[in-house]
Amino acid sequence: MTRHDGDLERTFAALPPARGQGFAQTWWGQAWLKALEETALDSAQLKAGRRLARAGAVGAVSVRPGRITAVVQGRDRTAYRADVLLEELSAQQWDRFLDMTVERAGHVAALLDREMPPHLVEDAAATGIELLPGMGDLEPECGCGAWDHCGHTAALCYQVGRLLDQDPFVLLLMRGRGERDLLDAVQARSAASADAPSEPSASEPEGVDAAEAYATGDILPPLPALPELPAEPGVPPSLDTETPPAHGVDPAALEFLAARTAAEAHRMLADALHGDPEPEQLAAVSELTAAQDAVRLAAGDPLARVAERLADGTGRGREGLAVAVRAWHLGGVAALSVLDEEWTVEAEALARARAALESAWDEEERPSLRAKGNRWTVVGAPSQLRLGRDGRWWPYRKERGQWVPAGGPAQDPAAALASAQHAAEEDQA
Repeated sequence: MTRHDGDLERTFAALPPARGQGFAQTWWGQAWLKALEETALDSAQLKAGRRLARAGAVGAVSVRPGRITAVVQGRDRTAYRADVLLEELSAQQWDRFLDMTVERAGHVAALLDREMPPHLVEDAAATGIELLPGMGDLEPECGCGAWDHCGHTAALCYQVGRLLDQDPFVLLLMRGRGERDLLDAVQARSAASADAPSEPSASEPEGVDAAEAYATGDILPPLPALPELPAEPGVPPSLDTETPPAHGVDPAALEFLAARTAAEAHRMLADALHGDPEPEQLAAVSELTAAQDAVRLAAGDPLARVAERLADGTGRGREGLAVAVRAWHLGGVAALSVLDEEWTVEAEALARARAALESAWDEEERPSLRAKGNRWTVVGAPSQLRLGRDGRWWPYRKERGQWVPAGGPAQDPAAALASAQHAAEEDQA
């Protein structure tokens, strides 16, 4: 295979400061940042790097196999050369990666179209190849003299998330292969695989291989277009008839359940036709407990008497169910668990939580917090942070003597608490 040396280094111009909440926008950029944050040992340095990257302190980034380099300005405007090393894949690993790619026609087609399908990560991992960095995989070198990650190298790592937004092939270049080399290898191996003779086996099923059938699809009649999504869910038939219902049957409740089923079917069809579901709809309904499903149903704005039945059936009462519905709208099952469960944070999870709280604010701005289980209450204020089992922070505030959810989750406890305080200020206004 021809090696394109000019393909083995790319330089990206410095990016302007990042605006808005999301630092990376695409799946690949977000996957990189998730891997970075989940494997970081020092949340304080990570936070410092995020601030520098957001402020536009990272200069032009050079990407080569096994190394990324940039000049990063610290908070005092001193510039340092920062390098981050990532181990290249071995020749044997690249062979396995290419074999895996060629076995999946969808990957070949996407790569040759210069697209990086997200499932490439999972399929590569199944063959023992990790594309995204794991614990300790990112080795820092910085001119500031730090022996481990510092704010400058952390900022460079964050900037890579934005580079992956521009071109996810950057990840494969860091792992050792430039885009042209990779595509040449995929094309050559795919062609060799297609030309290789194969002997039919008695155990092989009769018929035509799916990839072969797809490749010759242009000789077949065209498939009908996908159905258009109805503007609204279907309306169930009315159960208000002259025949009295059987004992214990509530027609209004049945009509509500039918309407919610139609709405759920409409949502699932919309997801299938147009993309991903909303965050609060990610929970699989089939896995909900009866109590959780009652809250989901109550979130569908039932008639008053149906809501009363749901409130009585869950044992929450009217106000408690209203709070649970608010949590559901903010985050589905995860938010509901944070509302209902108080648990003891132990060992490593507690150390990470304390480190996150210590680094979230400057010392003079840090609020006084009183801890109980997975809940940290601001002393002298109606605000509270709750730690979910997934490591995210959920904001709460006290209303009429009851703690209620005040916003969605955040990785940064300071951001979560700020949303709780903002919600309280809006209520007062």
